[in-house]
Amino acid sequence: MHGWIILDKPYGLGSTDAVTAIKRAFRQGGFGKFKVGHGGTLDPLATGVLPIALGEATKLTGQMLNGDKTYDFTVRFGVETDTLDVEGKRVAESDVRPTLAEIEAVLPRFTGPIEQVPPAFSALKVDGHRAYDLARAGETVELASRSVTVHALTISHNQPVPRAGGGPSPDGASSTRGQEMDPCLRGGADGDRVEEITLSAHVSKGTYIRSLARDIAQAMGTVGHVTMLRRSQAGPFGLAEAISLDKLDEIRQGAAPEDVILPFEAGLADIPALDLTPDQARRLRMGQVVTGIAAHDGRYWARGSDDAPLALVSLSDHEVRVVRGFNFG
Repeated sequence: MHGWIILDKPYGLGSTDAVTAIKRAFRQGGFGKFKVGHGGTLDPLATGVLPIALGEATKLTGQMLNGDKTYDFTVRFGVETDTLDVEGKRVAESDVRPTLAEIEAVLPRFTGPIEQVPPAFSALKVDGHRAYDLARAGETVELASRSVTVHALTISHNQPVPRAGGGPSPDGASSTRGQEMDPCLRGGADGDRVEEITLSAHVSKGTYIRSLARDIAQAMGTVGHVTMLRRSQAGPFGLAEAISLDKLDEIRQGAAPEDVILPFEAGLADIPALDLTPDQARRLRMGQVVTGIAAHDGRYWARGSDDAPLALVSLSDHEVRVVRGFNFG
């Protein structure tokens, strides 16, 4: 049980709840207990790629948290909420609606290295307390700006349209939360004013999409909030590898774990491998520094002659040191 389950997390389910559901499915399927953890929190509002690590793969969740991520998100203009999404209370309004041309023109300002202030309703700690706990208690939360990188930010070709079943947004309009996306561009020609727009963003660790949506709206002289958020990529994993919670029913019924579990090495797909001789592998397992390695400095995963992963390692000046060792015994 060393590997990955890539869950297409449904709307309304917390990341911890997803981990609990997977533990329960394997336990009910008769596979016993083992370590399970997730590789990057997704808010209950969000859907999409949630990497779940099993066994030794839990040692890679920190690496996963540090990786880039890709999102599709819908910004509805005219209302800002305290949570910056459909869950919150209205705190600001504006009659201004941007055009598609104005949106396209402002996006380069939010591409590349930027500074952003995280949402007050976030898991960041202030004086030892979670920011969202303080905000829910009515306290004023002031968070420092942080440096993040938006590698790409574009208007999505898949624009959501309201459907039956979508809950009300804080402005009373139909929400797109939890809905599938249709290839229908809302807003029409560049000169038309739009109520909402769906964007695609490839971002570095620590980037808050809700803050990005807030800042984009404010840059155009209006306000806005997120009505749909879907993660399409997290590190090396994308929606192509993701399964639904319904697939876990097969595990409960005794299906082979290989039907839903990706191999351990899948979590290392975006890290180069470093091949070691049997003697070098032996020394690395003993925690010794391995010298004389002719490769570029950086982070690698080391493997022995049998191709089995040995450890995450750091290579500097031809010397290899263990960052995190693996134990498949």
